[in-house]
Amino acid sequence: MASVVALRGAADEARVLLLRRASPYLRGVWGYVAGHLEPGERAWQCALRELAEETGLTPTALYSANRCEQFYDPREECIAVVPSFVAFVAADAAVRLNHEHDAFRWLGFEEAMPLLPFGGQRELFAHVRREFVERTPQPRLRIAIDGRDAADA
Repeated sequence: MASVVALRGAADEARVLLLRRASPYLRGVWGYVAGHLEPGERAWQCALRELAEETGLTPTALYSANRCEQFYDPREECIAVVPSFVAFVAADAAVRLNHEHDAFRWLGFEEAMPLLPFGGQRELFAHVRREFVERTPQPRLRIAIDGRDAADA
């Protein structure tokens, strides 16, 4: 799996995208873009694909969040370790939801974090706010999305 936190705006005007699940798994729960890797796909490629599939958004910049979510999945009887990414999108980018979600909201972090049901999600958002909004993102975390491999960036 891979997850991606979509951001628009900067500093006090920064807004994060929350999506409400419409599918049977976690129906009605607010979260962010996440999905399973396809065979041969790298995690950052999965993040870009899932962002496009679930929201129709294309980032202006993509970063490794330098953080992995970790949780126990009782359905699969495994511990999932999910690399997370941060996607900056244009302020006027239009969200087009697919069938997995039935609503979206652009919120400030203070509004968004209480809506997230899991502690790991809130910890990820706190990290993203601290390292990608309150600070200039570390350039070495940026992933080239112009067709070059991330290792070439």
